[in-house]
Amino acid sequence: MTAPQVTLYTKRNCPYCLRAKALLAKKGVAYQEVSVEGDDALRAWLVEKSGQMTVPQVFVGERSLGGFSDIDALDREGRLDPILRGEA
Repeated sequence: MTAPQVTLYTKRNCPYCLRAKALLAKKGVAYQEVSVEGDDALRAWLVEKSGQMTVPQVFVGERSLGGFSDIDALDREGRLDPILRGEA
């Protein structure tokens, strides 16, 4: 089974974006980073897809996991790794 693509939507100077990147890096997860800065159409799409107006927003495949606090909570509960591997 191939792990799904992880996409991280971010902005510059965002401390929670840095934390999300650090958590994924600590887990050895490759991710695609997409800046939403200055792209109103992309921001609108992201709000529509995730229901959130804040960054970062983490997607595993087409699944929105939310922001840093959401993936941090999943990690502490032991639920993040299976999602990242495409098992959940």
